[in-house]
Amino acid sequence: MARRHGDTHRLIRWLWTSRRLDARLARVGLLPAAVVWRAGMGLREFSFRQGWRAAHTLPLPSVAVGNLTVGGSGKTPIATWIARHFAARGRRPGILLRGYGADEVLVHRHDVPEAVVVANPDRLAGAATAAADGADVLVLDDAFQRLDVRRDLNVLVVSAETTLAVRWPLPAGPWREGWGAMERADFVIVTRKRATPEAAAGLAAEISRTTAVPIAIVHLGLHHLEGMLSGASRPVESLRGERVVAATAIADPDAFVAQVKGTGAQVQVATWKDHYDFRDEDVAWLARAARKADHVVLTAKDAVKLRERWPASAPEPLVAILNVRFESGGEAFAAALDALVSPVKRPPST
Repeated sequence: MARRHGDTHRLIRWLWTSRRLDARLARVGLLPAAVVWRAGMGLREFSFRQGWRAAHTLPLPSVAVGNLTVGGSGKTPIATWIARHFAARGRRPGILLRGYGADEVLVHRHDVPEAVVVANPDRLAGAATAAADGADVLVLDDAFQRLDVRRDLNVLVVSAETTLAVRWPLPAGPWREGWGAMERADFVIVTRKRATPEAAAGLAAEISRTTAVPIAIVHLGLHHLEGMLSGASRPVESLRGERVVAATAIADPDAFVAQVKGTGAQVQVATWKDHYDFRDEDVAWLARAARKADHVVLTAKDAVKLRERWPASAPEPLVAILNVRFESGGEAFAAALDALVSPVKRPPST
């Protein structure tokens, strides 16, 4: 049976997606707080636009990646893809994070070993550290709302799964900012995990009526599985008919569970709250689950926290590896990134 620890995401999903009367009344009860939130965000943006608060220039070419909603949009996989793109072109990316949740830091260090990963809530100071350590281009993860630093390319990630949620500000809904904030974006990426291609295309069309910036669509699909300790790769089809425990501590566990179920496995679910710091008893529970089931399947974000703590006597979990696949707009996005680091063409001397 399913096991859920600190399962606040189910309550939040009910609050933000249900059209039942009780959920609607709960949202109405949170409306005063939502109004205060939206007013505060609007005042904050206005203060930067008026120059009342300073925005600082970063020391290197920079790309900021962020979203308008809380959690689950896929901004970290996109930031990883961007850093890999720069690394493949001979650059050394510096990945800057606010430092909340060590899992994201570990994921970036594991997935982009060439990068300089710096966790510092002060992005300007973090940029200086990255530059001093050899970075020549910056990728700011979860930074769309960071108005205190100027960047060369502002990438907004919007999840097709958010179409299920009400468009109310926090805490009555998942929206940090309204759609008007899209005007700050230089590029919009619509991601989908369990949403259909049609849903993603429909959202992209709606966004195109709001902003004239380029839009890409990305599928974050389950590509293959890797042994958490061995790194051995295996196809997702190998889970068909197997007894699997899908265990995770992320903001959107439903998408991960749906992807694992899509392999044809018999899935049991174990969830913890986002950024959860697994305790020894949690690790022991997962080890017992690994012995009883055919496999425990984890997200990469959870695997980095468990890899060094996994009991040698228990079968190793499998890590679900996502593939960032551009369904449209990929060439334009790559060109926008390349333009940041291309040598400046000087006019011929006379």
